[in-house]
Amino acid sequence: MTLAELIAQLGGTLIEGREETVLTGVNSPAKATATEIAFAEDGASAAEALASGAGVVVLKPGLRGGAATSAAIVEVRDPRLWFACAAKLLAKPLPCAGIHPSAVVDGSAQIAAGVTVGPCAVVGAGAVIGEGTRIEAGAVIGEGVKMGADCRIYPRVTIYPGATLGDRVILHAGVVLGADGFGYVRDNATGRYTQFPQQGTLVLEDDVEIGANSTVDRGALEETRIGRGTKIDNLVHVGHNCQIGSDVILVMGTGISGSSTVGNNAVLAGQVGIGDHVTIGPGVILGGQSGVFNGKTLTNEGHKPGTVFFGTPARPLQQVMREQATVARLAKRCGSDSGRG
Repeated sequence: MTLAELIAQLGGTLIEGREETVLTGVNSPAKATATEIAFAEDGASAAEALASGAGVVVLKPGLRGGAATSAAIVEVRDPRLWFACAAKLLAKPLPCAGIHPSAVVDGSAQIAAGVTVGPCAVVGAGAVIGEGTRIEAGAVIGEGVKMGADCRIYPRVTIYPGATLGDRVILHAGVVLGADGFGYVRDNATGRYTQFPQQGTLVLEDDVEIGANSTVDRGALEETRIGRGTKIDNLVHVGHNCQIGSDVILVMGTGISGSSTVGNNAVLAGQVGIGDHVTIGPGVILGGQSGVFNGKTLTNEGHKPGTVFFGTPARPLQQVMREQATVARLAKRCGSDSGRG
């Protein structure tokens, strides 16, 4: 692909160099070659990129400076985003390997053109697999699963029956989708537990990505839904009946209990704990190890945009810092008083 073709798709202004430059990928300034792209977001990194062997350097406007360079230079508002998008466009597509002889594909499954099913993978009865999707070794696609186009299912993923995935969904190794939720009814007379029916569905919309060994439970009687473009890190658990909005970020170790809602564009950092029937509003940012109690609602209403919530119960970070400073002063005062006693 040429630089001109990239600019046509991604935008940007070529301020120096040849638009006919042929590109094969992206790289760091230390390793970039004449057919690769490097990027920079500040003056120091711009100097390094311009002195590198990269064929193209992507910069914020005004960072060009006077350094000599043989690279073509493209100015864009967000070089990191441009670089990431260029990497996707330049990535070589994986070849279709078809259905491996050791795979088990039910005769009633509908397999579109260009699908790869790897060694020892299983595709159940009535499953629908969209064009260009890759199912890697040992993955299990349950009965009646519907999967869109260009999905990537890494080894040992398990998708329980009846789940629905949109286009371009990525599931990393060990992901489990659609398992029963943790719902039980206790008999107070005997102390025994009986499982509440877990017969609902699970829907992942387009462009969802889920990291290794994360789990998302099916709905109890209705559905669990993960919205378009949401990105889930490794070792995250989403309970039954949850509604996760679009473009949400869930970072490693986060656990969301059943029947909770997370609004569009929210960010839940590492090891956040959400109780059941909680509502997290759109755009809320929860710092690492924060907690929200059962049934609570947390929104940005009355707070400045970008406010970070922290602690258990979660509250604005500035408030937490003031509280901690007050406790530290009290502890110091108490220690001094004790010494005088």
